Amino acid sequence: MPIQTWSEDVLVAELQDDPVLTDDLKTLIDDVEKKTEMNVVLDFAAVSYLNSSNIARLLKLRKVVIHTNDRKLKLCAINSHVWGIFLITGLEKLFDFTDNVALGLASIKIEE
Repeated sequence: MPIQTWSEDVLVAELQDDPVLTDDLKTLIDDVEKKTEMNVVLDFAAVSYLNSSNIARLLKLRKVVIHTNDRKLKLCAINSHVWGIFLITGLEKLFDFTDNVALGLASIKIEE
């Protein structure tokens, strides 16, 4: 997964489907636990499904970024199948979504 440092306080991660997705989320969690000043933008454009392991890691990432580090987490470019998973599980109420990475980056900067 390409993790790009977009600015001194924003990471952008281009996610892929499993088995890479599970490992990428774990790596990202480890990164934000060390770099507590980082906001995170997740690009889901290449993700076509989520499993329970992915969801658990997303929730852990949310906890670290939002609650522990007091930073922002944006999920971008969600396709309709993955959006359905967020709706069925009720997770659409927990995460902030934008249509694309550019809007996710802009919303982080606007909210500062």
